[in-house]
Amino acid sequence: MIEPFGPDILPAGIRARMVPEVNGLTVHLLEAGDPGRPAVLLLHGFPELAWSWRKVMPGLAAAGFHVLAPDLRGYGRTTGWDAAYDTDLRPFRLTNEVLDQLCLLARLDIPHVQAVVGHDYGASVAAWCALTRPDVFRAMTIMSAPFGGPPAATAPALPDPAIHRALALLDRPRKHYHWYYSTREANGDMWNCTQGVHRFLRAYYHHKSGDWKDNKPFRLAGWTAEALAQMPTYYIMDHDRTMAETVAPEMPTPADIAACTWLTETELRIYSSEYERTGFQGGLQHYRCRTAGVGAADLALFSGRRIEQKSMFVAGRSDWGIYQAPGAIEKMQETVCTSMAGCHLLQGAGHWVQQESAETVTALLCEFLKTP
Repeated sequence: MIEPFGPDILPAGIRARMVPEVNGLTVHLLEAGDPGRPAVLLLHGFPELAWSWRKVMPGLAAAGFHVLAPDLRGYGRTTGWDAAYDTDLRPFRLTNEVLDQLCLLARLDIPHVQAVVGHDYGASVAAWCALTRPDVFRAMTIMSAPFGGPPAATAPALPDPAIHRALALLDRPRKHYHWYYSTREANGDMWNCTQGVHRFLRAYYHHKSGDWKDNKPFRLAGWTAEALAQMPTYYIMDHDRTMAETVAPEMPTPADIAACTWLTETELRIYSSEYERTGFQGGLQHYRCRTAGVGAADLALFSGRRIEQKSMFVAGRSDWGIYQAPGAIEKMQETVCTSMAGCHLLQGAGHWVQQESAETVTALLCEFLKTP
């Protein structure tokens, strides 16, 4: 039986428990602050866990909030999901992820949250929570992944394969990481990689962080092979490389690792020990839903709908995630979110903004949550 994290693992002020009967799941939940206070729901990305919020949760609790951070479906110590490649992917579709959060709140007897906050893939879940149930999710902050709104009401089509052919035909043949993550081999490539899961994750986190000095993102001209290929190889990979092979040359030196205060070796070991146990397929199922169009018709039901409650966007200035979907950040600010309280790009941080710049992120969230 899977047990929740013990107090020997968790920072002071954070506790863990298992919450059963949550839309077919038993959810591993991290909490901080007193129940009965205004609740804030934090949703993590890939390849992360609820653990990614450890540096933010105590500050939010000290500011008077009941802070909730679950391991999402497919991740960590949450159980009840299927890691098989050939499983039915429908439980991993975005609308069911929203239902996971609604059911979790119902099990905790929390009728609504003051805000839902999401990072990376969790930003997609948070945005759909806010879009579809504004009565429950009263405000929204998303990080690193701008939300471009629901798809058009016209019949949702599968992603155009032309972009993949075009990437493969470049002078330096490339491939998009979403479609690599959707392959049968991707999980094994990372789980059984030569360098081991711990060193793989160290290189992966470093490569996408503000510590990697070549992360200097800019707006791309459009969704073309030539434009996309300007991004680093962790997004637009070399055609013949796995992700483990892609990040291996970027492994930081021992001195760089020792200087990495936002992700110490002890903190990284929590991630690596969990992924060594579970593999990565649970998180990869979400990419497969996106590339195969699983649940796309559900999303098209909300065509034209906007997020009207108060919203905020936060990312590291060195995060390519801001621009990887050309036009999304502009559409989010100008059309999709009608009550944007701010769009903050934090100097010195990359993709893992809530870990790299935890104090600033906590301060921004506290101000956002306490301002009408």
